[in-house]
Amino acid sequence: MSDLWSGLLQVALVLGVIALLYVPLGDYMARVYRSGRDLAVERLVYRVGGIDSRAGQSWRAYATGVLAFSTVSILGLYLLMRVQGHLPWADGKPGMSPTMALNTAVSFVTNTNWQSYSPELVMSNLVQMLGLAVQNFVSAAVGMAVAIALVRGIAARAGNGELGNFWVDLVRGTVRILLPISLVVAVALIAAGAVQSWRTGVDYTLLDGTRAHSPIGPFASQEAIKMLGTNGGGTFAANSAHPFSNPTPFTNVLEIAAMLLIPVCLTRTYGTMVGDRRQGLTLLGVMTTLWAGMLALAWYLQSRQSGLEGIETRFGVPGSILFGVSTTGTSTGAVNAAHDSLAPGSGGVLLWNMLLGEIAPGGTGSGLYGILVVAITTVFVGGLMVGRTPEFGGKKIGQREMMLVALYLLTMPALVLSGVAISAVGSSTSGFLLNGGPPGSAGANHGLTEIIYAYASAANNNGSAFGGLTATSDWFQVSLAVAMFVGRFLPIVLVLALAGLLARQAPRETAEAVDAQHVGDEATTDPERGLLPTHGLLYGVLLTGTVVLVAGLTFLPALALGPIAEALR
Repeated sequence: MSDLWSGLLQVALVLGVIALLYVPLGDYMARVYRSGRDLAVERLVYRVGGIDSRAGQSWRAYATGVLAFSTVSILGLYLLMRVQGHLPWADGKPGMSPTMALNTAVSFVTNTNWQSYSPELVMSNLVQMLGLAVQNFVSAAVGMAVAIALVRGIAARAGNGELGNFWVDLVRGTVRILLPISLVVAVALIAAGAVQSWRTGVDYTLLDGTRAHSPIGPFASQEAIKMLGTNGGGTFAANSAHPFSNPTPFTNVLEIAAMLLIPVCLTRTYGTMVGDRRQGLTLLGVMTTLWAGMLALAWYLQSRQSGLEGIETRFGVPGSILFGVSTTGTSTGAVNAAHDSLAPGSGGVLLWNMLLGEIAPGGTGSGLYGILVVAITTVFVGGLMVGRTPEFGGKKIGQREMMLVALYLLTMPALVLSGVAISAVGSSTSGFLLNGGPPGSAGANHGLTEIIYAYASAANNNGSAFGGLTATSDWFQVSLAVAMFVGRFLPIVLVLALAGLLARQAPRETAEAVDAQHVGDEATTDPERGLLPTHGLLYGVLLTGTVVLVAGLTFLPALALGPIAEALR
């Protein structure tokens, strides 16, 4: 019973913080991306980079900027990790192997932060700060920029096809949003006991007289942005279960609130920028319903398991499950418990949470543009039901728009299922999969779950690991890197192309505007009454059902062979 009340208190604190900041932060982000004024430090960046901050960009120019910046970032981070041993502050750590450096560079630039290594043993503090922490900021800013570009496409009235300026959105997201909030979170973590030091380690004597060494470094600052930017890469192999990064139940709640904050508040930003906050509230309601449902189900299934295997005792079942559901729902990838050791049912829920497309509430930026794509799908399905041309935000959703939407929805499942199939039937997992057994055995079910989780984590740009799978072979390093790269940038290009199509359309009257103009019984005969409003309970239920149905039809067969079969034993 004490665990129940402790868990409910933690949930209440997380929701209370987000509710308190929802309106001011959501509106602030809308002002940031709408502002016509540049800060002095931003003007300096534009001058050095030769950027015209007043120039608008088509979707092709915007996408070119995203891909060019990300490609250069991958190459720079790869080089930095390869020459690590020759840099200052290396603490005797050599450079990474080529395949591990490639995997890690792609991982952090795509906001995935999958780690196939033990950071405290492999990564120097200089590379942590100069390479990984920088990418934690800018990869999150890229996701936010793409989301805002799609919002501009939906809200556009001029019909010129411009989506803003990628470089301006990137700089503003970093300087005005991520940096100041990260500073606040980092100071709070330090005050609560998280480690922040310029030293590389500390020597000490154990009770039995033996000498030991613990690595230390700038951990609190990394922890702040890895949560706020829904990145997830830790400075320790234990990630956010390590007391140097997450020392108390208070910091655990703070980190959960940080990872949920921006994805949730972006729904307010969306409503503000399109001029109808009811739409933002509907998206928020769908996200909250999915998140709460996953939390309740995972909590119930885990509480039925005797013992605390895989659970960090400082946080208990409630704190660990709340963290796990939030991290898999936000594409963060940080963990404070061993997901591999959870009950099969609750572990399966965390996997299913990712396979929904990580839109509950999703990553920083990626969650908003992900759920907007599904929202357009819902409008299309609703239009077919009532025999009307589907519209979203006053823009017609035709063949070209739906082709882009369909390709977006198929990208992640194709990457996950093809990666799992090749890995499961080939010899690539030999010696790297700790769980196995004859077909139909519990070990085989669990081993398959580990493989599904790895590719789901990579293709969804989550980064958390189920454990039990040693992903250091060349096959896993390269195939997971491909899944991360394609899973990040192909959807981004498709979203920007969709935004470009919408931005070129002159808006028609929305369903909401038509509703406002027609009152009385005669309104029921007007053909425009067939438009589907994109707010309210009915639309929210349709959107929730679409999310669950698309994921269920795609992944239920694979899950039936993995976590479902194991849970039913």
